[in-house]
Amino acid sequence: MTSTITRRRVLQTSVAAAALTAMPRAGWAADPVVKLRVLETTDLHVNILPYDYYRDAADETVGLARTATLVTAARAEAKNTLLFDNGDLIQGSPLGDFVAYRRGMKPGDVHPMVAAMNTLNYDCGTLGNHEFNYGLDFLQNSLGGAKFPLVCANVIKANGEPLRRPWLIFEREVVDESGARHPIKIGVIGFVPPQIVQWDKAHLDGKATTVDIVEAAQKHVPDVKKAGADIVVALCHSGIAGGERKGGEENAALHLAKVDGIDVILTGHQHFTFPGGKEFDNIPGVDGKAGTLHGKPAVMAGFWGSHLGIIDLDLTKGSAGWKVAAFKTELRPIYERVDRKVVAKVGSDALVVAAVQADHDATLKYVREPVGSTAVPIHSYYSLVADDASVKLVAEAQAWYVADLLKTTPFKDLPLLSAAAPFKAGGRGGPNYFTEIKVGPLAIKDMADIYIYPNTIRAVKVTGAQVREWLERSAGIYNQIDVAKGGEQDIINAKFPAYNFDVIAGVHYKIDPTQASRYDNDGKLINADAHRIKDLSYNGKPVADDQVFIVATNNYRAGGGGNFPGADGTTIVLDAPDLTRDAIMRYIIERKEVAPKPDGSWSLATPPSNVTATFLTGPNASAYQPAGITIEKMGDAPEGFVKYRIVG
Repeated sequence: MTSTITRRRVLQTSVAAAALTAMPRAGWAADPVVKLRVLETTDLHVNILPYDYYRDAADETVGLARTATLVTAARAEAKNTLLFDNGDLIQGSPLGDFVAYRRGMKPGDVHPMVAAMNTLNYDCGTLGNHEFNYGLDFLQNSLGGAKFPLVCANVIKANGEPLRRPWLIFEREVVDESGARHPIKIGVIGFVPPQIVQWDKAHLDGKATTVDIVEAAQKHVPDVKKAGADIVVALCHSGIAGGERKGGEENAALHLAKVDGIDVILTGHQHFTFPGGKEFDNIPGVDGKAGTLHGKPAVMAGFWGSHLGIIDLDLTKGSAGWKVAAFKTELRPIYERVDRKVVAKVGSDALVVAAVQADHDATLKYVREPVGSTAVPIHSYYSLVADDASVKLVAEAQAWYVADLLKTTPFKDLPLLSAAAPFKAGGRGGPNYFTEIKVGPLAIKDMADIYIYPNTIRAVKVTGAQVREWLERSAGIYNQIDVAKGGEQDIINAKFPAYNFDVIAGVHYKIDPTQASRYDNDGKLINADAHRIKDLSYNGKPVADDQVFIVATNNYRAGGGGNFPGADGTTIVLDAPDLTRDAIMRYIIERKEVAPKPDGSWSLATPPSNVTATFLTGPNASAYQPAGITIEKMGDAPEGFVKYRIVG
């Protein structure tokens, strides 16, 4: 597909270009030299202002308004700049929910996320997987007001046409180091995880399908080059993972880097930072210090506006056109921690604030609306090490909702379980990224705090053996305790996302982290003889392998999200239209007051006496005690966390 966009304006100019640490490629002339700065935002998730709607308080760690100030500064330092966004724009905060569920989006409306981005003159963007959470019509209406193009090469509509243009070429005039001007053609191509057809099956089934990221690149990048692109930038809303390529990878950026013709890769989706992120250490082909994937420059600019990604390119012109001769990658954060306190490094951009102020005010009114009350505090500070009220409330609401819908079906007499996971459990979200709701009124904002994703409810029919394997997969969140080594050992696997730590209510079991994990972080069976799940029972009796259960869960999990045994899309018996969050709200409204109490349905095996098993949580955790486990505070930990040890 050939698409050429010509703009009259020259790229942003200023007095001096940023310093560049050269990583030269041999064989090209050094004169003339054009310094081109590529800027990235990614995974903004409708975090525009520095505000946490869940806590109903200011938050210096988030917001495009702050990143925008970094953009302005970065542009002022360079003669030639391009600004790209890497997807996940319209979902992810109560502001996004307000627009989707209360205000709505009609053709011609401008989404507040887009309104904010329009003030920054983005050059191009791509789609993230969460763009599809509200359906294709909402997606099209939300992005229709963008004053910048969006590309995506691997989503195809039912009629065979691409959902968005796969790629485009910008014809630009750039200024070299001597002040001379030159024309240059910059190709841009976009990608999204192909798993969207599973995760949002209800919205996409029969309407769109996906293509493997690398296959899509191999198809389209040669066309981009044939159309005259001097430089090709890949907007890859996909993360970085090692291992052999098998096709269909969710995190395919490293494999994408091997495709000939791609010069620069902007990554995202994983909510990590690159270069510098420890999550990518020891992966062949990844250089976390230089910021390269198979030698090509790449960045991943955090999430929620936390960082601005910068790639500085030295371009030289030879007989075959412009080429990348050297580069430097960099991340700039919007905040830092000083004496365990968050300190903003920049202020908010006034134009961004003005663009969304009315929607921000309306969202505050919306999230403060009461729906009921709680008789007990609901928090997630210990949700990864003990039975937890925040997870229990979700499980109870799911089971209540599913039981009502199944009461006239052939499944009504089958035992009903409910799988739920903690979403806000610290980790990469920081020491304040926990649910904390005090005794008293419950508002809409609390529903979003307890359940942050716009998932819908589904139920699956599984066997006892599949329930056991489901829990084994969840138990991968724990590092294996080395009994022989003894001493202090972190019990939580920091690379394992909390949303994949499913707790299944309705059965009782223990988890023994001294055993190896049966599954790796991606859900692949790696230790067939290992068993962490002990004493699995239902109604006081051991669960039999051939026993049949209904498990209430969500569309992401039931459709294969996380690669859980028994949840691959083939076991679904109920596909409900309602959001899990709405089911929780209805549950609370009907009861007027809830009191979710951990009942000890699961627990961790007591650590060996020679091991100090530790975990990190938020500073406010000291106000609460977990149920069914004894812990002891050890002291402060980096980045504002607090370290505890499990006593028994």
